[in-house]
Amino acid sequence: MSIKVFGIPNCGSVKKARTWLEENNIDVHFHDFKKLGIDEEHLNKWCNTLGWEKVVNKKGLTWRGLDEKVKEVVKDQQSAVQLMLNHTSVIKRPVIETPKGIIIGYDEAELSKFFS
Repeated sequence: MSIKVFGIPNCGSVKKARTWLEENNIDVHFHDFKKLGIDEEHLNKWCNTLGWEKVVNKKGLTWRGLDEKVKEVVKDQQSAVQLMLNHTSVIKRPVIETPKGIIIGYDEAELSKFFS
């Protein structure tokens, strides 16, 4: 099973998810989008699957630190993708791509459901 985890290594939720996956003997490839960036194709796939409102983390420090004028522009998927391309830290983390689907955020019950 090919599992890809997207996030940043020092994020608490990413650490928890990676630990859970490791403890459950699930082999993963980690993509650090802070260092490696993220492409528009992945962002659109995540938004098409989950909805852009779920992919943009409006509760995080990055969103709260953005200028109000920047926030006001984010009204649809296209504007959200542009924001995420420019500010990868505003993406909710982790994003876990599995053959069964995409998981966003750390939720042990959700992980258990996907990997049982």
